[in-house]
Amino acid sequence: MKILSGNSNKFLAKKISENLNLPLVKAEITRFADNEVYVEIKENVRGEDIFIIQSTSCPANDNIMELLIAIDALKRASAKRITAVIPYFGYARQDRKSLPRTPISAKLIADIITKAGADRVLTMDLHATQIQGFFDIPVDNLFAAPIFANDIKKNFKDRNPMIISPDVGGLIRARAIAKKIDAELGIVDKRRPKAGISEVMNIIGDVKGKDCIIIDDIVDSGGTLCNAGDALIKAGANSVFAYITHGILSGKAIEKVKNSSFETLVITDSIDQHENTNLTNKIKILSIADLFATAINNTTLEKSVSTLFD
Repeated sequence: MKILSGNSNKFLAKKISENLNLPLVKAEITRFADNEVYVEIKENVRGEDIFIIQSTSCPANDNIMELLIAIDALKRASAKRITAVIPYFGYARQDRKSLPRTPISAKLIADIITKAGADRVLTMDLHATQIQGFFDIPVDNLFAAPIFANDIKKNFKDRNPMIISPDVGGLIRARAIAKKIDAELGIVDKRRPKAGISEVMNIIGDVKGKDCIIIDDIVDSGGTLCNAGDALIKAGANSVFAYITHGILSGKAIEKVKNSSFETLVITDSIDQHENTNLTNKIKILSIADLFATAINNTTLEKSVSTLFD
């Protein structure tokens, strides 16, 4: 087994390699003068089980090309099996035709990764679980829920927590954590006039005096999340927190979080966050390195990955 890191999240790749007690594969992933991606594997990988760690976060297209070209380089270097470890799978929100004459980009990216030569994919909290079916190769979709539940149990012993789903679509994810910590469940009922803009309509559930914890898979510009937090406080919540798997935090998201009603925004390191944590003390990072290291080890040993969540 060998671990190769792309440039999107070297910090996470290093943590995973340290957990597995394996050095990262020596490789050069750079750009030519015209910004074309160049990959050179600088050690023998013939017959090896290779895991490429590369989140396809911003800049999504550059990171996807790095992943594809690295897969091709490994395939031509005679690697036995290539697993694309994609902690954050970009384009996942384009999983259906929402309007006439629009693409299903998540399916296109799945096809490209498969065609490039990946033998399997390891990812986390896909925006839509049906994306697993877009691939013609095995896909293991890990969950941050156990990590979140353990952290909530640890830090909310003297509080009155209530788990909140930011919309109906996230209800299954929120319910799973509410069940683990034995807490009540609420929902933010909102409508979205257009992409990136939402308006909170209603709070379903009695949040008065509760320490509300919003559970979601992605925080992007932060507007929807901050609106939901304000609505919960307005409805009588004692405090608001958020546990989000993938912190994209684009545009003025950090500033919005910094000035929001939230006491803490907890996100994982599926996307490189080492700079964002210096911008506000409201952001807390939970590492997924141990979980991915175990999943990678189980994959190599042909053991079950689903047992990690039993």
